[in-house]
Parts: sequence; structure tokens; C-alpha cells
Amino acid sequence: MEKAQEWFNYGIELAKEFGPKLITAILIYIVGSWVIKRIIRSLKKLMNKSKYDESLQKFLLDLISWALKIFLIILVISRLGVDVTTFAAVIAAAGLAVGLALQGSLSNFAGGVLIMIFKPYKIGDTIEAQGVIGTVKQIEIFTTKIITPGNKLAIIPNGAMANGNIVNFTAEGMMRVDLTIGIGYDEDIKKAKEVLLQVLVTNPQVLKDPSPSVNVSNLGDSSVDLAVRPYCTPENYWSVYFDTLENCKIALDNAGIEIPYPHSVEIQKQA
Repeated sequence: MEKAQEWFNYGIELAKEFGPKLITAILIYIVGSWVIKRIIRSLKKLMNKSKYDESLQKFLLDLISWALKIFLIILVISRLGVDVTTFAAVIAAAGLAVGLALQGSLSNFAGGVLIMIFKPYKIGDTIEAQGVIGTVKQIEIFTTKIITPGNKLAIIPNGAMANGNIVNFTAEGMMRVDLTIGIGYDEDIKKAKEVLLQVLVTNPQVLKDPSPSVNVSNLGDSSVDLAVRPYCTPENYWSVYFDTLENCKIALDNAGIEIPYPHSVEIQKQA
């Protein structure tokens, strides 16, 4: 009983000594977290009013948020009575060890900074990078998130993005749709070109400047191949692609112009 009483008294003394510090530290953390959220929210509103680039806005807010949270944690620990100088030395040593272990993450962070500085792409751009084609959804501190045409989310490290090849389809504000349509050797090439060009100029989603074109691109084994080249805005690419294919087929049929196909396949089917 005496031993238990000693432990109880020791616990009371600890509570008296560290209890107020612990309660204060908890209150500092709660209030600090609330203040950080308010600061980030206010900065976001200010950036929106100043029309900051959306990609830069997300990156800076994440960076500021992490910095404030680290400062808050140091403040809480110092309130608990831990020597901040000693703690900083421990953090520095631990940071060095973690940095060596996470060189890839540091490379990704550096890549994110380079992307923010040189802006090879921004949120909303359609790009091709690291074997992925899609629209940029977010540029974060360590990664870039891309939505593919199949509505899949691709997460690519910024280090790879900054050091790899990037094709930005949106940067120039327009894209060229490359299609090849073949006609028979006995058909009138000039008439076929006029029919196909008419399909392009009557499509409201096809740009007038640069003007669309239809040219002979190849003399194949069984067809004369025509290169059909309309231009459009990036968001209309697939619409123009599919509509052009369908409407060119319909227009050639209506004009009585044959699109060659392997007749051997038809003979085998009939057999």
C-alpha cells in the first residue's frame, strides 16, 4: 500500500507540473490548426482575386500549409518543455537521414519547383508525358495528377515529369486532326478532294484559320490515300475526329466514290 501511495503521489506531482503545460500545448495545437486553416483560406481567396495561375496557387498553398504546420509542431513541443535547440539538432540529423533515404522524394519536390518556374504545362492542359496522355488535374508538391481519356487517374512523380519529354497539345490553343481516307484508283481525285473538303468546312467545330486541307499522301496497293487535316481546339479534338470519319464516309457514298476494301475477304465470306 505504501508503494502504491508513493506512485500515486508521484503521479499527482507530475500532473501538477506537466498538466498545465500539456493542456496549454493541446490548446495551442487546436487554436494553431484553426488559424492555419483560416490563413490558407484567406490566401486562397486573395490569390483568386489576384487571378493567380491555378497550378501555382495549389503549389504555394500546399507549401505554406506544410511550413506553418511544422512551425506549429515546434511551438507545441517547446511548450511541453522540450529544448527547441536540441530538438532542432535532432530534426536536422533526422532530416539528413530521411533525406538520404528519400532522395527520390526530394527529386520530385525539386521537379515540382521547376515545373512551377518554367511552366511546361498547367492545370487543364492536355499533355503527353511518361507514356500517359490526358488532362492535367492537379500539380502537387511531389506529383502531377492526370485524367486520361478513359477517365482514369494517373499520378506521375514530378521528378520524372521535369526530366522527361512533355508534349503539350493545349499550349498553342489548337490541334490538328490527322486522318487518312483511301479512294479507288478509278475514282476522280479532284472530285473526292472537293467532297471531303466540303465536309470539313461545314463542320462548325473545325477552325477556319489554319484552314483545313485534303491532299494525296500515298499511292497504296489498292487505294489512293488522302490526308484529311482539319484543325480544332483541344477540347473538340475527339468530336471532330469521330464526326469527320463518319461524315467523310457518308459524303463519299453519296457522291458515288468508292472506298476500297479487301475483296478477298468478301469472297471467303461468300464461300
